[in-house]
Amino acid sequence: MIKKVSAALLIMALSSSCVSKKVYTDLENKFADLKKESRKMADDNEALLADKNKLEIDQSNLQKEYDKTKSERDKLQADLAAANANMKTLQASYSALEKNSDDALQSNMTKNRELLAKLEAKEKALAAEQERINKLMADFQERSNRVTELEEMMASKEAGMKKLKETLSKALNAFEGKGLTIEQKNGKVYVSMENKLLFQTGSWTVGAEGKKAVTELGKVLAQNPEIAVLIEGHTDNDKFAGAVGGIENNWDLSTKRATAVVNILSENKGINKQNLTAAGRGEFAPIASNDNTEGKSKNRRIEIILTPKLDEISKMLNDL
Repeated sequence: MIKKVSAALLIMALSSSCVSKKVYTDLENKFADLKKESRKMADDNEALLADKNKLEIDQSNLQKEYDKTKSERDKLQADLAAANANMKTLQASYSALEKNSDDALQSNMTKNRELLAKLEAKEKALAAEQERINKLMADFQERSNRVTELEEMMASKEAGMKKLKETLSKALNAFEGKGLTIEQKNGKVYVSMENKLLFQTGSWTVGAEGKKAVTELGKVLAQNPEIAVLIEGHTDNDKFAGAVGGIENNWDLSTKRATAVVNILSENKGINKQNLTAAGRGEFAPIASNDNTEGKSKNRRIEIILTPKLDEISKMLNDL
């Protein structure tokens, strides 16, 4: 609902030749919320990796505890074997002493009872220890299975994003070398389009060649409905001398350009609009130096960040 309201506000802003202070403030607030959401997604991804590392550490500690318990059980078994040997010796002695005095016989019987009581106690301790080991092994196996399932799920997500990158590379092959690059990192796919492919200077209207590229991208996204799409507008650090052509500043221009790309993607009926988010980042996320023409050209860009849905993985981590 927030994204729909944000889109409506942006469309109203675009339809007007002059943006009011209230509308601009609302847009700025909406962008701040979207920025927090983007950061939260990045933090969630890092938290997932941290949780995976913690699970691996827990698994290692559980293995150590299992090995220690097994060693204790083996010692108890050795003690039991020794006690059985002692009992056999005493039984032999008992048979021999039976021929002797009643006093000697009584003493031997007393010792034998004591040994039998100790043996029974050791057997009970061994049974209790075995039960504890069985429970530890069952718990270890369950956790191991969940870790394996989680790893497989994460590997599947990574493989899916790799396949998505390959599909995008094929679909957008005609535009590579024209300011379009595709990269996979941190479990996401990044499609970067320099402004020379999309916009004229100071404009947020997408040109014919740029629209072709965005349309081809939309065809791939329509086939991947479980992918969240964040469209970020970026500029160089050149300042506007007051409002120029309905543009207040770089924040405003980058937001308008991101929204223009969203509008083109929205024309594809196969794309779930709830998966689309537009954000303007102005000049504050450069990828090159703004001290030269080449660097500024690289900084003027649209970045489309494709992120897999992580709901299942989050639920599994919560269940551990």
